[in-house]
Amino acid sequence: MAKTILVVDDDPDIIYTIKKSFENLDTNYKILGVESGKKCLKLLKNNKIPDLILLDIMMPELSGWDVAAELKKNPKWKDIPVIFLTAKTDSFSKTLGNIVVDEYITKPFEFMELKECIDRLLCS
Repeated sequence: MAKTILVVDDDPDIIYTIKKSFENLDTNYKILGVESGKKCLKLLKNNKIPDLILLDIMMPELSGWDVAAELKKNPKWKDIPVIFLTAKTDSFSKTLGNIVVDEYITKPFEFMELKECIDRLLCS
């Protein structure tokens, strides 16, 4: 059965690129996309629980940091693997990000590096 990945990014081009890249590889991943942290939390509250979340940090209204904190507070969501996929390249964000979530990948990213990271988290 296909694993579901939720891409949370305010840039629709990122969501589209990730979705198309996975479709072209014919992998066992189903990609869902939402353009805000609020929409992510709404999906989760409606029991649409993905197998993994790709989460941008810099988003309006609710940042990736805020979403990650909400995920950790909820017993139903706290074990979902999370990868920050972000343009924040400063060492403080990277260090903190690696403590808060499972992986930290900076934009621009190589798709195969992202896929290998996802495979490692979901197939281990």
